Amino acid sequence: MAGASATIAAFGTRFTAMPVTDAHRHQAYRALLDTVACAMAGRADDAPRLAADYMRGFAGSGQATVWGTGEALHPECAAFVNGVAAHVLDYDDVMTPMRGHISVAMVPALCALAQMTSANGARFSSAYLAGFELTAKFARVMALPHYSRGWHSTSALGVLGAALACSVLAGLNESQTSHALGLAVAQPAGSRQNFGAMAKSFQAGQCNAAAVRAVLMAQAGFTASPDAIDGRFGYLALYASGEDTSSALSALGETPLEIDAMGIDIKKYPCCYAIHRPLDGILSLRKAHALTTANVARIEITNSAGGLDALLPHPPVNGLQAKFNMAYCMAAALLDGSIRLASFDDAQVTRPEIRALLTKVSLQEAPGAILPRWSLVRVELTNGQVLEQRVNSARGDAGNPLSDAELIGKVADCFACGGLNVNAGVFARQVFGLSAQGVSDVILGLHASK
Repeated sequence: MAGASATIAAFGTRFTAMPVTDAHRHQAYRALLDTVACAMAGRADDAPRLAADYMRGFAGSGQATVWGTGEALHPECAAFVNGVAAHVLDYDDVMTPMRGHISVAMVPALCALAQMTSANGARFSSAYLAGFELTAKFARVMALPHYSRGWHSTSALGVLGAALACSVLAGLNESQTSHALGLAVAQPAGSRQNFGAMAKSFQAGQCNAAAVRAVLMAQAGFTASPDAIDGRFGYLALYASGEDTSSALSALGETPLEIDAMGIDIKKYPCCYAIHRPLDGILSLRKAHALTTANVARIEITNSAGGLDALLPHPPVNGLQAKFNMAYCMAAALLDGSIRLASFDDAQVTRPEIRALLTKVSLQEAPGAILPRWSLVRVELTNGQVLEQRVNSARGDAGNPLSDAELIGKVADCFACGGLNVNAGVFARQVFGLSAQGVSDVILGLHASK
């Protein structure tokens, strides 16, 4: 039986010949649109600025674009900077079983390589779908214990899918793809301890840079062990917990593809996805019962098992920490009636009225299975009345998706937050029609007004 690297490489090299529907490609283009939009909103943050300053010091051909500025950098450097920008606000899309962010692990790298190779949208979407397929297969088998051990699965698991996606886009043969996977295995990283700090977005940027580096070096002839994934001292021995991935890998490419079976969760709110179901619940109750800070005595949140793992328990002192704080998000939703990008400005987080509300929020996890996810919001009013709302599927979940129009609305908000003078609807139409044009043309269109 072929090893994991050989099996994955064979799948990747034949994927572009597989039938991919327009609906599949549209999913990939939605992922591109969402990822770029999140980067535009995040570009004013200190993290992407510092990342760009650092990468600017490296020599190399400027064949890829830093989104939002138009600056040309080496593809590896551009992939890193754009990955940081797209993840710094924690607004980018999610793969729930992965316990991580799928598109930010691949799209910046794919765009950088697409500009370098003049790839068109059809090639981009095939590469994205191949990387999604591999990541999903691994996620089903190993993501829960991997995440529980402290790995940031967006980068530590996502780098495998990113390396395969980039190999497909660059047209690597089976041998080169196997080596690229082995070189990617030399670079998985990312700790959950960095949640709430700039380093979380650094880890997403590193995932993209690692994938570009692995593919370009494999293409140039750099080699790796053929057993780097499933050998005695390979990736699975180090990053997994003894799970058998053979059946999952043998199913690569079988229908339904994972883009259909698992799907993508696009965030409605710019905060940790574990908070989205409770946010839907509290905002629904607020609207239905005219809740105010004056008539609410207590808010109790019960999440399904593991639903609080990614959250920070202490009161936040800045916007980055607030994105991972359930109490803050519940308090802000009750006080303001919405959760937007501006909700995580540092000045909003430290408002005295918010601080007073934090003590009214309590959290707990229910026993039982981690999946399927659910949340129960219980609000006790000052008159003794109790209101409850159970949310099984957050708005934006793969099974409850944002419409294209709602996604474009999110893009418009992100562009406005980032000060980008580009019409979101026009840009979305360009992205959705990407199959017939080059990726570089669309990316460069972001900077046409500059």
